[in-house]
Parts: sequence; C-alpha cells; structure tokens
Amino acid sequence: MKRVRVRYAPSPTGFLHIGNARTALFDYLIAKHYDGDFVLRIEDTDIERNVEGGEASQTHYLKWLGIEPDESPDKPNPKYAPYRQMERLDLYREYTEKLIEMGHAYKCYCTPEELEKDYQEQKAKGYTSTRYNRHCLHLDEETKQRYEQEGKTYSVRLKVPENKTYSFDDMVRGTVSFETKDIGDWVIMKSNGIPTYNFAVVIDDHLMEISHVFRGEEHISNTPKQLMLFDMFGWEPPIYGHMTLIVNENGKKLSKRDNSVMQYISQYDEQGYLPHAMFNFMSLLGWSPEGEQELFTKEGLVEHFSEKRLSKAPSMFDVQKLTWMNHQYMKSLDDASWLAFVRPHAEKAVDLSQKDEAWIHTCLLLFKEQCQYGAEIGALITMFFEEPELTDEAKDVLSWETTPEIAKAFLNHFPSEWNPEALKEAFNAAKKDSGLKGKPLFMGLRVCGTHQTHGPDLMSSLYLVGEHTVKERLESYVNSL
Repeated sequence: MKRVRVRYAPSPTGFLHIGNARTALFDYLIAKHYDGDFVLRIEDTDIERNVEGGEASQTHYLKWLGIEPDESPDKPNPKYAPYRQMERLDLYREYTEKLIEMGHAYKCYCTPEELEKDYQEQKAKGYTSTRYNRHCLHLDEETKQRYEQEGKTYSVRLKVPENKTYSFDDMVRGTVSFETKDIGDWVIMKSNGIPTYNFAVVIDDHLMEISHVFRGEEHISNTPKQLMLFDMFGWEPPIYGHMTLIVNENGKKLSKRDNSVMQYISQYDEQGYLPHAMFNFMSLLGWSPEGEQELFTKEGLVEHFSEKRLSKAPSMFDVQKLTWMNHQYMKSLDDASWLAFVRPHAEKAVDLSQKDEAWIHTCLLLFKEQCQYGAEIGALITMFFEEPELTDEAKDVLSWETTPEIAKAFLNHFPSEWNPEALKEAFNAAKKDSGLKGKPLFMGLRVCGTHQTHGPDLMSSLYLVGEHTVKERLESYVNSL
C-alpha cells in the first residue's frame, strides 16, 4: 500500500462549520490510522466570495479541535508547496496548455450573453438539461487568430469524451458510474485566468500525491469531471469516499437557516463545549466502531477508525447526545482544570470581582456534576447574585408550623465563623434542639435562608448566600411571626 496522503481543502469563503469539520476529522483519522500525512490546502480561487478571516478561522478551529496538519501553508513541504491555489496559477496555466496541445481542451470565445441565449433556446426546445453547443470547438484557425488580434477574451473548455463511462469504487457507496452523454464541455480555465474547482483540484491532488479523498455527498457529481482529467493525463486518481449528509433531528439537511443546530465550530467553543468532546462526537457522524463504546480518546479513535465502517445512512446531529458527551468529559476534569474552564463563562454572566477566591471556587465546584457545558454555569449560579421572589411553593413552606422552629434553632446556634463546616455544626445542633428531620428540617431551613425551594447542597448554599443575608432573612422571618 502506497503512503496514505489525505487532504482537507477548504475554501475561505466562510468559517469552519460542522460539515467541513467532519470532513477534516475523517481525513485526519484515516491519515493517522495508516501512519500517513494530513495535508491542509486552501482552495481560494473563488476570490469574489472569500471572506476576511475565513482561512484564519479554518486553521484556528482545526487546531482547537486537535486536528493538526502535517503540511499546510504555515508548515510547507517544499516538494508540494505552495498550499494556496492562488499561488499555483502558473501550474494550472501550464497544464491547461498541455490539454489544448493534446486536443482535450479548446478556447471558447463565447460571451455570457451568447451562452445565455443558447441555453434559453435549448430550454424552449424542451431539453431537460442544457449544455454548451461546442460552437468554439469547430472554429477555424483564421477565426481564432482574428479573435486573438481583436483581444477577445476566452475561457478554456474540456472536450468531454463521447459515449464513455466513468466508474469508481467509493469507500462509502461502492461502485458508482457516470455516462459522458450527461455532461457537456465544461470550463477548466475562466477568462480571468483562474481555474475552476474541478480542474485545479485534479492538478493539486496529483502533484501533492493525494491517495484518498473524503468529502460530502454533494461532490459526487464532480467526480466524473475529475476522473476525465486523470484519464486524459494518464494519472492514477485517488480513492474517493463521499460521506452521507448530516441531518437535524427532523431528518432535514443542516442549513444556515436551521436554528435547531449551531452551524459553526466557533459557536461550540463560545458555548463551552470541550474540543475533545466535539472531536469524539463528530467522529460518530457517519462512522461507527465495533461494539457499543461511544467515549474514545483521540488516540483510541485513530486506532479504531476504519473506512470499512463508514455509514451509508444520513447522520443525525443529535444535540442532546453531544451535550451528554460533553458533560461526561467535563465531569472527568480535575477540579483545577474544571474551574479554569468554566470560570470565563461565569464571568460573562455575573460579576465575580467582589467575591474572594474561596467563595468563587465553592460556588463553581458546587455545580460540577450538574453543568453540561461551560456557558450553562452562568444560569446555575445566578441564584447567588439575585434576590429571588418567593414562589407560592416557598410561601407554603414558610407557613408550616415546623418552619419557625428550625429558624429559631438555627439562629440560636448561628456560627461565629462563616464556612460550610461551621454551618454544618450549627445545623446539627439546631436539628438536635428542634427535634425535626426530613423535609420539615431541610426544606424549612432552605426556604428561610435562601428563599428557594430547591438547590444544591444546603450548607454550601447558605455559605454562598452570605452570613449577613442569611441572618437577616431568618431574623426577619422570626420577628414577623
């Protein structure tokens, strides 16, 4: 088996989204599984649609996910560089001229207006699909020279072979075949000197010795055009694998208008999803391991990944499963790592500047078992930063005849030091004096001290509400009776 070289080749027309990230991840896994090379190539020829920061977003969030390229614009191998297509224009022109010399391509001088007119005429005649009429294929040399002298611009079209079948063995779908009768002569070089996608990608894949290509199923229709070029040049094509769609919980293809799923990797970073949770979750979108195991280390996924277990069915982006998986990874963090991860999210939601470190650590760690993603910590801790309104349920607890007993008993043993340990001692003494237990004991003191009917550990909650506030609430309640 020749060395595995796999490329992820995004266009910087947008930021790293779920579909592209899944492609990059599968590229990375198969490359590393076979001890091969993962190549990052930037296909930036769509200059009108390129967005500022698009390439930076791709590289930053690939790294965030733990997908490190072996070769890239920032880590070039001189044998294959450059890695941006706009820096390879001379190569594309060279191979365009070769195709013209070989009789496989020709210059097309037709204007956009002429092409549109012809396509409309084809539609009027009832053609189900329109294609180029090969007008310029039959131009004589005299006409071509006159056009050149007039400075008329031209594109270059590939002369599609007639009555030929192109087949390939897809890693996901098995054998796929296309007939050339369904494909018209297509442009390989635009009039501005920039190659089209299907042309440039073949030149690059060959010169960079790419062995395998993973991509979305929307690229299947591009494959016969690319195979034509490999055949014309006498080159061996890579092995293709067209991954199935990623759909939402309703079975609909993910789209930018779909609000049920966040589309971009940056959004998951901002919401506080761990990169290794995202890595693990996305590896299961279109691939399944043997057995029932779902949680894998990065190294474990590299070891177990196999192109033979790629799915033919659409992959559902199950947000609940992602959140569950992220929760498992968050809980496995040691306390110091957990605090470092959630604290920036907490600081976006509440003002921690007036709290000491002991208070902050107690507050945040109180929710370690509960917090499913970083940004959720903000909603969980707001109970300690806002004055809650007494609900009907809380008012009912205050009306119990046992509630004044625990309030008075706790005030009688109110701790001189304010920490969870001292509070527990005071609570045990109050419990003994009042003779209460169960709900009247715990719920009564919780509502008196925190004004909440539910919450985390009672002693920690009282500590976080604060000495002054708890004492004031208890005294106010007792004095109002």
